[in-house]
Amino acid sequence: MRYSKEILHFWGKAKKETSIRGEFQDAWGLGDHPQLMDELLALVLKGKKTAATTLVKEMELEGWPEPRVGEYNIILDGSGRPQAIIRTVRVRRARFCEVDEEHAWCEGEDDQTLESYRREHVAYYRRRGKALGFTFDENMEVILERFKVTYPPLTKGR
Repeated sequence: MRYSKEILHFWGKAKKETSIRGEFQDAWGLGDHPQLMDELLALVLKGKKTAATTLVKEMELEGWPEPRVGEYNIILDGSGRPQAIIRTVRVRRARFCEVDEEHAWCEGEDDQTLESYRREHVAYYRRRGKALGFTFDENMEVILERFKVTYPPLTKGR
C-alpha cells in the first residue's frame, strides 16, 4: 500500500522518539465521517478509548487487513492526517450480539454502557451496510480489538 509522505514522516519521527521497531500494518481513521473520526481520535488520545470493533463483512469488502496482536497502526484524524500510533494487544472474534460490557466500556464512547455501544454501533453498521451494499444483522461476526497508544505519549489532562 502507498502512504503519503506525511504518514511516512510521522512514522519515522515516532520510531526515532520511541522504542517502536519494524513497520506499521495500516493507517486509518476510526469512524465513517470526519467529525466522528475526530471525536474518536480525541478519546484515543485521552486514553479513554482502548478498543475498537470491526465488522468482518465491512473489513472484507473494504480490503482492510485483519488486526494482529503486536502490530502497529497509525490513526488518522478527520482530514486524513496522522495523529497517533496504536499497538494491538488483543484480538478476538465474536458475533455482534455477543459483545460484552467490558468491551463496550473499553470502546470509551458515550456513557460506556453496553446499551449505548449497541445503539451507536448498530447505527454505524447500518450506514456502512447501505454504503457497501449489505444489510446489517446483529448475528454478523465482528473483530474485537484492544490496543494501547504508543505514540504520542499520553499525558494527564490532555
